[in-house]
Amino acid sequence: MEMNNMDILKKKLLDAQEMVRDYEMFSKQTDDEEIQRVFKRFAEESGMQASKMQSIIDKYEGFK
Repeated sequence: MEMNNMDILKKKLLDAQEMVRDYEMFSKQTDDEEIQRVFKRFAEESGMQASKMQSIIDKYEGFK
């Protein structure tokens, strides 16, 4: 099945949201402060990506 741009954006949005949850969960499961900081930063970066993808989706779905 061929995916269009919106299908790809929605799939990657879900992936980014899952990464946020995973990194947040992993940051709480370790007692290593360096790993906690890195995973929290990764969660924030993934959240920024998800936010940008959501804004693009909203923009284009607003045209429908």
